Amino acid sequence: MKKINISLLIVLFSSYLFAGNEDRAGEAGASELLINPWSRSSGLGSSNSASAIGIEAMNLNVAGLAFTRSTELVLSNTRWLEGTDINIFSVGLAKRLGETGVLGITISSMDFGEIDITTEESPDGGLGTFDPNYLNIGTAYSKRFSNSISGGVVFRIISENTADVNSRGIALDAGVNYVTGNYDAFKFGITLRNVGPPMKFSGNGLTSRGSEDDDPEKVLSIKRRSNEFELPSMVNIGASYDFYLSPVNEEEESSDDADKIYADHRLTASGTFTSNSFTRDQFRGGIEYGFREMFMARFGYVFETDSGNEELTRTTTSGPSFGATVEVPINKNGSTFGIDYSYRVTRTFDGTNSIGVRLTF
Repeated sequence: MKKINISLLIVLFSSYLFAGNEDRAGEAGASELLINPWSRSSGLGSSNSASAIGIEAMNLNVAGLAFTRSTELVLSNTRWLEGTDINIFSVGLAKRLGETGVLGITISSMDFGEIDITTEESPDGGLGTFDPNYLNIGTAYSKRFSNSISGGVVFRIISENTADVNSRGIALDAGVNYVTGNYDAFKFGITLRNVGPPMKFSGNGLTSRGSEDDDPEKVLSIKRRSNEFELPSMVNIGASYDFYLSPVNEEEESSDDADKIYADHRLTASGTFTSNSFTRDQFRGGIEYGFREMFMARFGYVFETDSGNEELTRTTTSGPSFGATVEVPINKNGSTFGIDYSYRVTRTFDGTNSIGVRLTF
């Protein structure tokens, strides 16, 4: 029955796969949902949708959250498109509930800094500043149904606001994951992301004052209506394979780490196909080298049609990315502390830097 249910999910997701249309590029809103704010997986170009575990899986394939071993706390700061003064601050907490279930919570805040207020009468500013803010709160539950199959869902609350204009929305993610082979070396996953009702803006900022043509002294308040906009839904289909270049040892010191695999040298290749509903599809590839799971270096690449053509390209975030991690044990119970860093090359501006800290206990 479980195999039938998983197959049904794959068929449903696949039927959605080619529902997008690149001619609709720019028509969706809440595009911050497309940004990966986490330092570790962004170094792989988000190609590890099948192998991501813990908090970072909530932005790739929530089924990977089920592989959280006990408790994980992650903090991350992303300087988005260096030179724009845009910062993304993220925090995530995952906690195992029982033997197979994991609950995860993430909060991401996107800060644009202070922007000059302009009007038709004062296009050069001088009227003060305003500070837009985007907030994304996600709550997830993921479960391992067997040694091979896991699945989960994410419920998100989306908030976009300035001082006098705001928009609120909700979105749902769902994903499944399958692992097999010696030491669970092969992983396959599929996920549907950012599905929800349309959003729209409202607030006093959409109201202006004017006068009637036949009576200039009669002042009226004019309220403008905002059109609805869709969420940037997508499908991720990913796979990865672990190549162990040295003898493998399975840790059996505690029940939390009973399925953790250690090797002096590991090489993981990962790939993800992303079908976007409101822009071109993308192919993501990455490779990660791990030394005793204490030092990891990674490289990723995001390919999109015409990404090298300045006139035809529709994104600034395709191309190479790099990253590294240092993670060390802090006690005999298996707790660790890690620092993650990534850099994403961008077509415009000076790239995107992310740095994060991770505590597992």
